[in-house]
Amino acid sequence: MSSDAKLYRLAERVGRKLLAARRRLVTAESCTAGWIAKAVTDVPGSSNWLECGYVTYSNDAKMRDLGVPSGTLRAHGAVSEAVVREMARGALRRTGADIAVAVSGIAGPDGGVPGKPVGTVWFCVARRRGRSFHFESLVRHFRGNREAVRRKSVEQALKLVLRAAS
Repeated sequence: MSSDAKLYRLAERVGRKLLAARRRLVTAESCTAGWIAKAVTDVPGSSNWLECGYVTYSNDAKMRDLGVPSGTLRAHGAVSEAVVREMARGALRRTGADIAVAVSGIAGPDGGVPGKPVGTVWFCVARRRGRSFHFESLVRHFRGNREAVRRKSVEQALKLVLRAAS
């Protein structure tokens, strides 16, 4: 099965789960630059379970569009658990969605720093629970070129949404 077919099947499963649970998704993407939203909108009927997607590649966009505090970015850097949590929180606060997935990473070929090499990607899935949110974050270190890191990031994000939609 091709990589694209694998992502499509995974996005189909996400859609079925979200639809069955009557939940809507919002994406907040940095290094994947809208690829998660693209993967889910490849599935017919995705308007029934996708609210919208944010591509916040720059720090300014993260602050402006998702409300990520500048102090969080200064203290932790864009590729951090703290920032993806704020991205997910902001996406839920700005929409009527039930689940948010946020991704920020270093896809390469450069940009790596000590402690955050190329291939480092942080993920956060947030679920609306009444007036509060429940967060699940994780970091992955992917190998490969820029496209491989980004593709693996999309796959990981979809897997997290699938689990959160259950």
